[in-house]
Formats: sequence, structure tokens, C-alpha cells
Amino acid sequence: MGGCTSKPQKPNPYAPRNTQNDLSIPPTPNATTITANNNDDAVADDKQSHSAALSPFFPLYTPSPAYIFKKSLSGSKKGGNLTPMRVFRMPPSPAKHIKAVLRRRKSTKKSSAEEGAPEEAAPELDKRFGFSKEVTSRLEVGEEVGRGHFGYTCTARYKKGEHKDQKVAIKVIPKSKMTTAIAVEDVRREVKILRALSGHSNLVKFYDAFEDLDNVYIVMELCEGGELLDRILSRCGKYSEDEAKAVLVQILNVVAFCHLHGVVHRDLKPENFLYTSKDESSQLKAIDFGLSDFVRPDERLNDIVGSAYYVAPEVLHRSYGTEADVWSIGVIAYILLCGSRPFWARTESGIFRAVLKADPSFDDGSWPSLSSDAKDFVKLLLNKDPRKRMTAAQALSHPWIRNYNNVKVPLDISILKLMKAYMQSSSLRRAALKALSKTLTVDERFYLKEQFALLEPNKNGCIAFENIKTVCTTSLAFKI
Repeated sequence: MGGCTSKPQKPNPYAPRNTQNDLSIPPTPNATTITANNNDDAVADDKQSHSAALSPFFPLYTPSPAYIFKKSLSGSKKGGNLTPMRVFRMPPSPAKHIKAVLRRRKSTKKSSAEEGAPEEAAPELDKRFGFSKEVTSRLEVGEEVGRGHFGYTCTARYKKGEHKDQKVAIKVIPKSKMTTAIAVEDVRREVKILRALSGHSNLVKFYDAFEDLDNVYIVMELCEGGELLDRILSRCGKYSEDEAKAVLVQILNVVAFCHLHGVVHRDLKPENFLYTSKDESSQLKAIDFGLSDFVRPDERLNDIVGSAYYVAPEVLHRSYGTEADVWSIGVIAYILLCGSRPFWARTESGIFRAVLKADPSFDDGSWPSLSSDAKDFVKLLLNKDPRKRMTAAQALSHPWIRNYNNVKVPLDISILKLMKAYMQSSSLRRAALKALSKTLTVDERFYLKEQFALLEPNKNGCIAFENIKTVCTTSLAFKI
């Protein structure tokens, strides 16, 4: 499931087209998932790059800046004064530095061999996870239903135990694919996260993990309704505002739950949400926590992971937290409401540049006919400054979505962070904050009142320290 449930290439609803929301034109292939480590410079500020960002609605081909430069040289007269040309530099791939490291290692090994120096044997990876080895005695494995880069997913049935005769899904990860210590740790962390995040209705249910000499087996709930992406394709990318709300409420609820428990997903996209059944009103489940990680409220992550079209600007700047997930939800919301992507380019580096520099268009396609609240909602999710971006809980209290189907605003991890900062403030700062509280908008007051009620104030309207302590001890964000 998740990363292991990729399917044969499908028509992509987000490819550029001449007619808005026309999904019948064959699209360009999807960008590959980006994974890189800490030392690459994939997203240098590129002050000399082309200032005009590509638009997903612009049908014409834009020639390469290098081509324009060569034409200007070839067309100039000998000895004439040339206008100084700006040098255009495309941002390198996030994997560029990895290739460079591999080349250096190869050359070092080659020179050592030529000098007759003995090569050090690489230490053997410990691929023992401590999981149960009773997979064959407990489960009857069925047919394969999906395959990805790192494994595949099969249906299965419990043969005994409390889940006897229950159909489940098994994510099979071959140990032969775990060639580095990081890959081994990723699998350990995925299982740890699935065990920690239990009990939410919009989260795929985790049952157990097994291993043998060849594979790791992660047993989860079987979702037979297909991907959210499949439904977007079947609708040709056209969702009404109420239909989009029904999807986004479920996504925001489960993401707020993850963030409260100190987990950032890092790969939110329509392919990573499954429906439990084919029924139109079936529940949506978040899957694939293979790229997820634990994060404290005041911690910043710096490795670039995710899928290019959904990656947040701060991820490319290598300093991000849970806000990056909210950006990805904003991209999904944009797609649901207008049927096209907010950022598009022909290359991965072009997508990154658009994410960093371009603003999404709200003038094309179906946007003029949508409500101003819907536009405001998406704009606040796609704010390039993560400090000004809504949290998942704040998004559920937004006027566009808060009155839909009696939505309940969950506890926001940022509230606990703000309360901690307030308690550490000086008396002067507290007085200033009290004065500023009178300038809050109606929407901001609604959100804060909802959060205050969730902390269960006493009859005097005060929150006891025990209430805060209880919330903090139940939240993994304050334990990891």
C-alpha cells in the first residue's frame, strides 16, 4: 500500500491543455518523487534565472535562454557593441550531489586499487527488525494488487487469531532493496509511526508487522475503493464546492491528528489517499508513511523529500516543519476546485522554480465562478511564507469549510506552542499581547474559542495546568 501501490501510467488530469478542465488530451509524464540529502543545492536562489514563470495555461513553447544567447551572438556584427547578456542558470537536480559523491568514491576506489592498497570491506547491514516471523502461519497471502519502487502490495486473509477470516492488505518490502542503513531505518520508522498513529477514522488501520529472511511484511486495512486520483480522473477534475469540501474535511482532519502527534507526512498527494469502498460516500484513508518523520513543534527538518508538484517552498529551502503538509493540501484543494495544477513546468527544475517564484492563477478556468471564500481558503493554504500559512486545524475553522456538515475543529499543536511562548514571556510582552488581542478578526476569535473549549476550562473560565499537562503527555510531539 502507499508507496507500493503504484499502477501503470494513467492519463494525468493536471497536464497543460488548451481548454480548461479538458482531461482528454494526453498529458506529460508525472514528475518523479524527489528524495535527497542535506548537501545539495537544488534550489539556489537563482537570481539570474528567467523571471517569467511558466503557466499551465500557456500553450506556446518558450525557447531555452541558452538558445536565445547563441542566436544573439551569431546575429551580431564583428566588432559591434553587444548588449550584456544575462546568464541563465537552471537549478540542478536535488540528486546532483549524490551522483558527485558516488563519482568521488568510485575514483578513490580505482586509485586505491592501482596503488595496491587493500580495500576495506563494507560492514554488513543488520536487517533484523525484531518483528514476528509467523507470517505464513498467521496469514494466507492472495494476489498482488499493486507494485512500487521498493516493494509490492498483496491481499491476504488472517487464518487465526482475533482477526480470523478478515481480509487485509500486506505491503511486502524485500530486504534486498534495503541497501543502506538509511533504507533500513526508514522501514523501522514507518512501522513505528503506523503503530503510534492509531484510532483515527481517516487513517489506514495498522494490524501487525512480520519479517523473514527475505522480506518485511506490513499488514494494514484493505481499502478497495481506489485512489482519490482515480475519482478525480473519473470526474475529469470537476468537483463542486461541496464535493471538494467533503474530501478536504477528511484530509485536514487526519493531517491535524498527525501533526498533534508529532508526525509530518511529507508526501501528501491524491495517490496517497484511498477510499474504503466503491461507494461514493465511503471514507477516505491516508496511506504511505514511508517518507514520514517525527518532528517537534520547534524543530526544522532539512532533507528534501516528497513529490515535485506538491512540494512546499520551504522544503526546497531545506528548513520546514508540519506546515509543508498544509501546502500539499493546498495544491490538492486547487486541483479539486479547478481541475488543473497551480504550478507546472516541463522539467523538475522548472517545477521547483515555479513553486519558489510563481503565484497560482485564480483568474482562469472555473475560478471566476467559485465563491470568494473558496479562493481565500486556497490562497491561505498556498501562502509561500509558512508562518502566515494556516495550520490544518485553522483551515477547518475557515468560513468556507467550518459550517460544512458540523465540522469539529481539532486541537491544534500550534496552540500549545503559543501558550508555552506566552508563559515564558515578560510582563511587558504579555501586556502588549493583551492589547493586540483586541485587534483579532471574527474568524480568528472563532478559532481561538474552539481551541480554548478543547482544553476544558473550569467553571471560572480558567485552564488548569493539569489540562495542559494531559494534552502534552498524550501528544507524541512533546515526547520524541
